Amino acid sequence: MSTTERPRILVVGGGYVGLYAARRILKKMRYGEATVTVVDPRSYMTYQPFLPEAAAGSISPRHVVVPLRRVLPKAEVLTGRVTTIDQDRKVATIAPLVGEAYELPFDYLVIAMGAVSRTFPIPGLAEQGIGMKGIEESIGLRNHVLEQLDKADSTTDEEIRRKALTFVFIGGGFAGAETIGEVEDMARDAAKYYKNVSREDMRFILVDAADKILPEVGPKLGQYGKEHLESRGVEIYLSTSMDSCVDGHVVLKNGLEVDSNTIVWTAGVKPNPALARFGLPLGPRGHVDCEPTLQVKGTDYIWAAGDNAQVPDVAARKAGVENAWCPPNAQHALRQARVLGDNVVSGMRGFPQKEYEHANKGAVAGLGLHKGVAMIVMGKMKIKLKGRLAWYMHRGYHGLAMPTWNRKIRVFADWTLGMFLKREVVSLGAMENPREEFYEAAKPAPVAAPSKSEEKAKAS
Repeated sequence: MSTTERPRILVVGGGYVGLYAARRILKKMRYGEATVTVVDPRSYMTYQPFLPEAAAGSISPRHVVVPLRRVLPKAEVLTGRVTTIDQDRKVATIAPLVGEAYELPFDYLVIAMGAVSRTFPIPGLAEQGIGMKGIEESIGLRNHVLEQLDKADSTTDEEIRRKALTFVFIGGGFAGAETIGEVEDMARDAAKYYKNVSREDMRFILVDAADKILPEVGPKLGQYGKEHLESRGVEIYLSTSMDSCVDGHVVLKNGLEVDSNTIVWTAGVKPNPALARFGLPLGPRGHVDCEPTLQVKGTDYIWAAGDNAQVPDVAARKAGVENAWCPPNAQHALRQARVLGDNVVSGMRGFPQKEYEHANKGAVAGLGLHKGVAMIVMGKMKIKLKGRLAWYMHRGYHGLAMPTWNRKIRVFADWTLGMFLKREVVSLGAMENPREEFYEAAKPAPVAAPSKSEEKAKAS
């Protein structure tokens, strides 16, 4: 840690907003003007829109993450968690990965903790569910699905096969629709290499409490996405929810019951619950309440943005939409981070703050290889695309939005190689317990029980 007397700008969170805000601040600052410290439990930032493609094997998992220390060489990067913030003393308590917690003073504070999966007290969900918020879960889902095909191919027990080949996805927003589209695509490709498993043996189920999927792209494209997935054999149940999934026995509110080893939970997100311990003003859903300048209400030295912030949508409000708030997506996170970075430097120098204003540019979603939907907003005109062209828009937009040229090039290289080489369908599930085989080899051999002759010899 730095022992400098310079002012410290503490960035809590190294996700999309934290990374870009820190880069912006470092770019705008004069040499030696302040110390930028970024604290996050992980030493890398994850580009979440690519998690479905990483789960399907279209992108290498390492290319979906950006190492913080490499991208922010002029910043302090601390791997740990901020557990409490004392606003009166301007001190944060840091809990590192190992060792005792310690206090870190700051002069300016950026809250960029992002969001976590929004769950409900459903019996069995904690034990059986698989999330899609991090690269670890994405890799785990890929390995898990391929392991289920391995199981089904190597057994004659119909009940085991049926449970292994049933895949349930809860949540029909971007994350759920994109993930089931990519995973179904991968499973269809993988089935070609199994003698006893075909796509017809598999059952894919998508469940959502709303009456439509992909609400972000509008009703018409959402309906197209639904019909497209159904044409690929995906069962979609709307206006219903999951009541329980104990031991993989899934019970839906509409009465459907299935047994499944794979239950993927993508039913929305909520602000990081740690925010409740920071003494910040929170909105009704737990977001940090912000001014249009991204300053936390009632403060002049704390800013927040991204999924953990409730930011007024100035552009929508000017268009007549009352109480409009910026949605939690990468489009806003990137632009908010830039304005936030500029405002932190302005605040440090005593200059006026700039309001964040951005009109929605549309939305894109991929539903598997060469399949997608896109809505592009150009002024008052909305251009709606579907199929291969929308898929190109999806890849082009997110490929260019990926932080750093290093990662951009690697992602586009993965896609280019994928045009000529077949998709890898190997499961590396052993990575989750890498020491298991060595442990079996190294553990002491069991002591054999003495034979009857040895017992007689001891007795004599």
